[in-house]
Amino acid sequence: MITALTTFTLPKPITREEARRIFLSTAPKYQGVPGLLRKTYLLSEDGLTAGGVYFWNSKAEAEAVYTPAWRSFVKEKYGTEPSITYFESPVVVDNVAQQIFSDE
Repeated sequence: MITALTTFTLPKPITREEARRIFLSTAPKYQGVPGLLRKTYLLSEDGLTAGGVYFWNSKAEAEAVYTPAWRSFVKEKYGTEPSITYFESPVVVDNVAQQIFSDE
């Protein structure tokens, strides 16, 4: 499994409520995406950095989403370029499902 952390610095700070409204407008776009297990939207306390934590089955499935079109969408929506960092996630603890997942 792969965790992708996307971040972008906003041109001006936004409030939690502004972020919530924006995030809810884009959330349906991520439902049913092949390989995406979960996405968590992020907003820094000062409102200047936003992004997401994405949990993927594989890096290939993640890279299939982070296309030039996706980068353009982010730039148009938020006025800034996103950065993406990938992490291996060999074990995930899910307290809601009360399970531990491993990629083996």
